[in-house]
Amino acid sequence: MSTADFGDAALLYQRVIGFDDPAVTATAMLGVGQALHRLDDEASAMAYWLEVTHLPDTPATYGAWREIAGARVRSGDLAGAHAAYREARRRAPAQDKAEIESRLGWLSKELGDQRGAAKHFGKARGISGITGGGLAMTPIFIGITVITSLLADFGLGATKTSGGLIDVLALDKAAIAAGEIWRLLTVTLVHAPFTQVPLHLLLNMYSLWIVGPVVERLYGRRVFVAAYLVTALGGSLATFALSPDPAGVGASGAIFGLVGLLVGAHYIHRPMLDRATRSFMSQLVVIIGINLLFGLSVSGIDNWAHIGGLVSGLWLGALLPPTGAPTLRSLWRRPGTQPGTTVDAFGAQGTRLARIAGLALLAVIFGVLWTLGVAAWA
Repeated sequence: MSTADFGDAALLYQRVIGFDDPAVTATAMLGVGQALHRLDDEASAMAYWLEVTHLPDTPATYGAWREIAGARVRSGDLAGAHAAYREARRRAPAQDKAEIESRLGWLSKELGDQRGAAKHFGKARGISGITGGGLAMTPIFIGITVITSLLADFGLGATKTSGGLIDVLALDKAAIAAGEIWRLLTVTLVHAPFTQVPLHLLLNMYSLWIVGPVVERLYGRRVFVAAYLVTALGGSLATFALSPDPAGVGASGAIFGLVGLLVGAHYIHRPMLDRATRSFMSQLVVIIGINLLFGLSVSGIDNWAHIGGLVSGLWLGALLPPTGAPTLRSLWRRPGTQPGTTVDAFGAQGTRLARIAGLALLAVIFGVLWTLGVAAWA
């Protein structure tokens, strides 16, 4: 079989059919069927695979039901394929169960059973889960921000002419226009003085504690860090270009950006989530609305930073599908012509080009905001 000598393989397998051990006979029949399938004798292959299912269950029984299901898909018998995959699911090893549920979801969708498709895709999500593990970045970001904010609050590096850290890190727009571009990102590290306005730091860090881990589970640590920085930049550039306030502090632009990322991913890519995370995601739009209304009704809140971060995050969420959880798109894969293979029905190359174009457009928008800001504050 491994050298594509399918005729010889079929003959060798046939020599041990009838062996006293049913497992040997079943494995041989499965092999004959696979060899005949590769010789384009689908009808004879199906006969051998069906014979395996009439024997007592052996390790080959699972493989036979999978082969039968694939053959029925190729012949257009989707209902029969669905029944065969259900038999395969009963015998599948743990590492294959998510794939079997995904195929059952696809077949249910093709058969018009939307509820059944959702159930199977949900089970596939539950089996494979949301990946995580390793060193979490959210508490690291929170720790760095809290320490820096408190040090700035207590005047670290302060002199008679300088407020110390906060003067170096805050979003001072005239200083940015003069070339101190690091402030576009370091603004996330400083907040309103904790001794005067403690809720600013506390609410931002609580929000990051709630939202950050979900982003890390769905996208991984690297994308979390990149999204935090990009959306922080988006929020800072928006307020740099459009807000009349000369300075600002706080991480809320980046936090709004992470929320936007989750909302974009949720409504565009439809990740398969556990019940608690689904409930959390469904509340994000309400949370955004409340915070934006609160910002518009209370003075001293940098709404342009919130809007800039949010829009940047929504854009990233639309462009980048989660990698830590199955999505409706990733589960919508048609069984291929060979056992165990799938065909992506959406065109991966075109998708990659669209993402690159989308990221390039975001960079252009950032460039426009930068130009407007420099013109306003230089």
